[in-house]
Amino acid sequence: MPTDRPRILVVSHDVVGDAMAGPGLRYLALARTLAAHVAVTFAIPNPPVARLSAEGFPVVAYRRNDWPTLEPLARASDAILLNTDLATDFPALADLPAALILDAYDPMLSEGLAMVAAHPLDQQIGWWRERMNNLRAQWRMGDFYLCASERQRDWCLGQLESAGRINPLTIAEDPALRGLVDVVASGLDPQPPEAARPVLRGVWPGIGARDRIVLWGGGLWPWLDPLTAIRAFARVAAVRDDVRLVFPGTRHPNPAVAGAPTHAEAARALAVELGLADRVVLFGDWVPYADWPAVLLESDLALSLHRETYETRLAFRSRTLGYIWASVPTLATAGDETAAVIARYGLGEAVPEADPDALAAAILRWLEVPRASLAGAFARAQADYAWPRVAAPLIRYCLAPRKAADRRAGLQLDATSAEPALRAENARLRETVSGYERGRFIRFMRWLRQR
Repeated sequence: MPTDRPRILVVSHDVVGDAMAGPGLRYLALARTLAAHVAVTFAIPNPPVARLSAEGFPVVAYRRNDWPTLEPLARASDAILLNTDLATDFPALADLPAALILDAYDPMLSEGLAMVAAHPLDQQIGWWRERMNNLRAQWRMGDFYLCASERQRDWCLGQLESAGRINPLTIAEDPALRGLVDVVASGLDPQPPEAARPVLRGVWPGIGARDRIVLWGGGLWPWLDPLTAIRAFARVAAVRDDVRLVFPGTRHPNPAVAGAPTHAEAARALAVELGLADRVVLFGDWVPYADWPAVLLESDLALSLHRETYETRLAFRSRTLGYIWASVPTLATAGDETAAVIARYGLGEAVPEADPDALAAAILRWLEVPRASLAGAFARAQADYAWPRVAAPLIRYCLAPRKAADRRAGLQLDATSAEPALRAENARLRETVSGYERGRFIRFMRWLRQR
């Protein structure tokens, strides 16, 4: 490997291993994509599993909020890519020579507000105050920011303006500010998926060899709407007895998320109430990474449903890219970026919010659409969302990493100038919240603070 290539440290804040959620998948894919152009080191918050040794770049473990485990890697790098929230675990990063690439693809405030909504107001306010402290630091300490869509980029520009990052120095260098924040959406592997073995048809209890499969591929987070999907299947099952709704991922692979609120319990209860559980509507824990291509390839249709919230206005559903990768038509609630992508390429249909009758009709209709008729549309989307193309702005930056114009000039924006006060205030807030934490809730709140 040439020694003159820029040295890029990619840091995942979520588990990377045999079972992964969206964040771990994203950072593994970005590390792989960058490794074709620069010298990559990949840091993960868990011991590396054996198969990661074949990636072709170093994979090392670190611990969150433990600077000595990350410092040697950071000091040996020309640029460091990490999630915005993870950056505030390590405020000393702001003073290193390395350029900081902060990934804001997953707006954490919008998720967190939904996560804590069921807790007493004083706990919600305590979490929110800590969140605001961290946000102020995040938008000051980065040199290049990533987001997942043009809609998100507008939101990021507002955050940067509020943080003082849109100033005479950054505007003079780049009036469009693409060098400060640009779009790197979720992407997909340029190579088509291959199934290692059958996973669903004739294998999963309740699914016959000829059954049609409708997939809910992601989690059951509070801002999503699996209950409408289950209600729709009461209508579908009255018409066809060969269609199954599969929720393969109801338990997140990161143990720190065990206490996070989801619709999992309510979804199963509704399926039981409607007489659909374990017969028409099927639940699993989490699909191993190696089996995910098979799940996609065996699916006839996919769902991405939500209620209109602040989170869904900003979100980009990474699981949808898996559906595109495997050419699975998708029904998505109208109004979010996922539905816009589906509509733009003609890969499915936007459905009304919380309307089980309309959803059931769409499911029955799309099960009759020949997959071959969509081949051209999927091929166009697959080309546009292949990781090398999606990550092009990041690749360009990593080939010539640099500090942002205002940070190079020493404009007084560095997060570390307020580091002692930030740490003191966060410590006080954590002590307050800790008075309420019990059992699974303590794990959930710890995880939420680290999102």
